[in-house]
Amino acid sequence: MVSMAVNAPESASQLITVSEAALGQLTSLIDGQAQPDQSIGLRVFIQSGGCSGFSYGMGLDENAPKDDDVIIPVSDSLKVYVDSYSAQYLDGAEIDYVDALMGGGFTIHNPNAVRTCSCGHSFQTSDGAGDARPCAH
Repeated sequence: MVSMAVNAPESASQLITVSEAALGQLTSLIDGQAQPDQSIGLRVFIQSGGCSGFSYGMGLDENAPKDDDVIIPVSDSLKVYVDSYSAQYLDGAEIDYVDALMGGGFTIHNPNAVRTCSCGHSFQTSDGAGDARPCAH
């Protein structure tokens, strides 16, 4: 697991970690897309919705980080961006990559989730925040 320092208050020093498997996959993706002198970040966020209340989102972001983003340097070529709203629900989470026979991909192990949906893309927190909606696969 790769531990990361955060460009934020000391209490956020372990906001998100990235497994070695996920880092390898992300590095390959970035190497295939990045232009010389271009910075690409991985934006990780949560949004209201999904069958349990919140759903995860992530994607490569070529834009400069926003003013309220927590910036987590992972490697020379990768930073993770998390907006302040999402950070409160992702504190202590790990981004992992699972290579499975029936399909794999990136996943988030979130210690703040008290209940998850069978789809694996949505979760509920202990404070019941979020707006649950039926899953649309």
